Amino acid sequence: MPTALPPAIICERPWVSDGDTLSCRNLPARVRMLGIDAPELPGHCNAGRRCTPGNGAASKRVLIGLVRSGPVLVKPQGYDRYDRILARVSVNGVDLSCAMLARKAAVRRYAMIACPKVR
Repeated sequence: MPTALPPAIICERPWVSDGDTLSCRNLPARVRMLGIDAPELPGHCNAGRRCTPGNGAASKRVLIGLVRSGPVLVKPQGYDRYDRILARVSVNGVDLSCAMLARKAAVRRYAMIACPKVR
């Protein structure tokens, strides 16, 4: 059974797995960013799976750059079927799901999230 989590926690030593998932030393599971799907890294899109098209390595680099810009705040919303923490993730008040969408490094999927209009 997944561990109960606080409403918000600062991610210690964030490590980016791909364009929509990261790990924190102080959390019991990987964190899946809510409302987006990023392209898979080479070799991770198995047959029969619906995968977002695009460059998975480039998407990962975008998220790494965003994570490096300040403290990462994780607001858990629950767990997914793989026991990853589903969360809104932000840095310096910027929602990283919205930032990934604005940079075209991910697409909307799985949950509706409100993002400010970016000009």
